[in-house]
Amino acid sequence: MGHFGERPLLRMARGGWATGVSALLLVTCGQRPTADDPASGNWTRYGLDDAETRNSPLTSINRNTVGGLGLVWSHDLDTDRGQEATPLVINGVIYNTTAWSKLIALDGGSGRVLWRYDPKVPGSAAANSCCDVVNRGAAYWKGRLYWGTLDGRLIAVDAKTGKRIWQVATVAPGAKNTITGAPRVVKGKVIIGNGGAEMGARGYVSAYDAMTGGLVWRFYTVPGKPGVRDGAASDAVLARLAAPTWKGDYWNSKGGFGGGTVWDAMAYDAKRDLLYIGTGNGSYWSRKIRSNGTGDNLFLSSIIALRPDTGRYVWHYQQVPGDEWDYTATQSIILADLKVKGRVRPVLMQAPKNGFFYMLDRESGKLLSATPYADVNWADGIDPASGRPRIRAEARYSETGKPFLGKPGPSGAHNWHPMAWSARTGLAYIPVQHTAGLYTSDPGFRANALGVNVPLRPATLALPDDPAARRVIRAGVTGELLAWDPARGRAAWRVQKSCLPNGGVLSTDGGLVFEGDCEGYLNAYDAATGRRLWRFDAQSAIMAPPVTWQADGRQYVTVVAGWGGSLALMLGDAVKDAAGRARLNRSRVLTFALGGRAVLPRRAEVIASPLPLPTEAADAATISLGKTLYHRTCFACHGLSASSGGPVPDLRLSPVSRDASAWQAVVSQGVLVQRGMIGFSTVYSRAEVEAIRAYVLHQAWVDAAHQ
Repeated sequence: MGHFGERPLLRMARGGWATGVSALLLVTCGQRPTADDPASGNWTRYGLDDAETRNSPLTSINRNTVGGLGLVWSHDLDTDRGQEATPLVINGVIYNTTAWSKLIALDGGSGRVLWRYDPKVPGSAAANSCCDVVNRGAAYWKGRLYWGTLDGRLIAVDAKTGKRIWQVATVAPGAKNTITGAPRVVKGKVIIGNGGAEMGARGYVSAYDAMTGGLVWRFYTVPGKPGVRDGAASDAVLARLAAPTWKGDYWNSKGGFGGGTVWDAMAYDAKRDLLYIGTGNGSYWSRKIRSNGTGDNLFLSSIIALRPDTGRYVWHYQQVPGDEWDYTATQSIILADLKVKGRVRPVLMQAPKNGFFYMLDRESGKLLSATPYADVNWADGIDPASGRPRIRAEARYSETGKPFLGKPGPSGAHNWHPMAWSARTGLAYIPVQHTAGLYTSDPGFRANALGVNVPLRPATLALPDDPAARRVIRAGVTGELLAWDPARGRAAWRVQKSCLPNGGVLSTDGGLVFEGDCEGYLNAYDAATGRRLWRFDAQSAIMAPPVTWQADGRQYVTVVAGWGGSLALMLGDAVKDAAGRARLNRSRVLTFALGGRAVLPRRAEVIASPLPLPTEAADAATISLGKTLYHRTCFACHGLSASSGGPVPDLRLSPVSRDASAWQAVVSQGVLVQRGMIGFSTVYSRAEVEAIRAYVLHQAWVDAAHQ
């Protein structure tokens, strides 16, 4: 079948797949799995195992029994902001991070709260986050939990009590870096990266002693100021390989400090003692601004192999030299052994934002294959000898000065939502996104001290006012659950989705694939065919990946529901359903088991009284200025064209926009900073802030005219 991994030794007449070779050996030898072994029924790592496969060996819930799956309990969270976490489950206790970097421990059987930890992230930290105040999970090691906070702290607590053991600041005071991703623990070291490239951050990954919190090593992914050493594990390789690929003022705020942030993907190969990290896009996006329009800009958009004890560089593979499209390599990294050209190879697999599915030899970093898994037009393919993409000349919009409608768009063909890999089927299961993005150089770009800094022409970011045109855009924003055969470089099956974003993926040896979706359902599919076997109405869109676990002989499935993240914040009307309704949001932890009979509370239908249309009017020049300023800064949270996706207020409908004084108090002075809305008085004058209000009011009129 072109892939490596044991087939099940037998099929059960009823009950689906047998547990396979490893479980049979355990029974034969009388061994018991350790607590961090997936066969124990625990889920102790972000990706279930070091290889990040997210494939569970549990089989009680399988093709034949999944129809009997039902809700056991639900727990409402204290926020309706985005939820992206992978829960950890140890000995029947669920540990889940939530929005604003909070951590909660729940009894897995009942949903009862055991303890909570609120790190009290300041609301101002939201200004440094491109993509909502989310958190993707914690790490567990020897009775301790570790997770990062939006304002850049790494915290260790006792798993039984929730009492803090230590806390360290992983970013410098005033830095633009944020943490939304989950740490990993490797050989007694907590490995953590950060995000912030759109704000002007320089990327790095750090290792801390899991017992004490002391910094062990740090590896920067892009060079700093020429001639200045960091005293880090990366100094030598940055000087030797990376620095020659950068030009201009990349190292200061004008250039954006480089980018390359390590905000999500990692995996560890214990046999080869290699830690793999994925790096992000350039800061700022435009290579013309960042690096005088030249150079590969190492190590942007790359996979890097490091020694976990020291952070020493071993090898790298760059997917997108001189990235200008936000094509990060920070998506799921999965390790497997596959038969490639007749022999078994240790491979690293990734389906990053740029639309190609990569397989690398994980010992050497050599490219084995790169095949499009989605629509791609920025490159004509990947040269198999050099490993470099054949980038189309028209895609270099910062050089041509002409707009480029790129596929995929900045949201990528696959984003942070984890994929899964099953050695039994030989398939990777990928939550795919179908989007395009209009890339245009902004000749008037200037980096602001606060908020996002995306050097695209602001006017091109706005959605068209015509509702028919918006419907066309909405119809083009779709997704699918893709079962990809990496050995053959082709799709095995696809399940089409009507909207985005859809959730992360879980596969099981019970022959199932679980995935939530933007319509508010948790679904179970046949892993071999893609046929849907079960679904549950969660009353809210699901972005987070499900996990499965076992306690007292009973298998459970747990997932966190909650709408948010970059697409939900920015796309607004484009992510509404066919009837024009915004996606519902209710942040909840949901747990299922065979025979579960619990029900969710009836969904409350809230009908808001429409606000009277504003009576104030501004001239066309003021509205045009407001449109430009809005799409330099405000769009990242409040949506393109002031059309919110739901997690934060829709400014067109806000009473604040109807009152000039209240607007200035919020937008200029920051009176709502604890809710995440900072003041922009250091960025925009009062007149400019009023121009933004004029544009928002204009959009309210446009929206009313088309209803």
